[in-house]
Amino acid sequence: METPSSTRDRLIETARELFRSQGYNATGLKQVLAKAEVNAGSLYYFFKSKEDLLLAVLDRYVELLRPAVLDPAFEQTADPIERVFAVLGVYREYLSKTGCTLGCPIGNLALEVDARLVVRERIALNFNNWCRGIRECLDAAGDRVPPDLDRQALSEFVLTVMEGGVMQARAHRSLEPFDRSVAMLRDYFNRLLAAGPPERSDADRAPPPPG
Repeated sequence: METPSSTRDRLIETARELFRSQGYNATGLKQVLAKAEVNAGSLYYFFKSKEDLLLAVLDRYVELLRPAVLDPAFEQTADPIERVFAVLGVYREYLSKTGCTLGCPIGNLALEVDARLVVRERIALNFNNWCRGIRECLDAAGDRVPPDLDRQALSEFVLTVMEGGVMQARAHRSLEPFDRSVAMLRDYFNRLLAAGPPERSDADRAPPPPG
């Protein structure tokens, strides 16, 4: 016997799939009901409106960021800088699998949805959490990068490169714009790493004499 929580989850997952594949505005509640095989009474028991369903979808993305995006990328390498590029690789793989037809679902919603403050705040929360994951990598890099580097601004820049690269890949139906964007980001990181603190000599590494 189906539980209320499973019905609610099915509605959220169905809406998430439809919003991602065809857009929020193009998706009607009747379509969600038909695909989820749920009646209208059950939907309105959980969600007062389509916007409330959207909020639940955005909350689901918050929950999925770590297990679906960050953790799989971080498992590929222990190097914090390479983890940044592994995260970008997750999006490249998604673009490749969809023939560059589907982009970042949060980016799509940010461009499409002109809604009340609570929706925009939930979209921003998803972006902020994404940047926080990248910031963790930058912080873990320690003194490999210049000490005066604004790590928060750089994490936001990485997000901008990803979203812009995804958007151009979709427009051109090609991975090349995404790859060029990531390559330029890689070049920038290489320059940052080269500008890090100078290599310490053996004398510098030695502990001070006792006394």
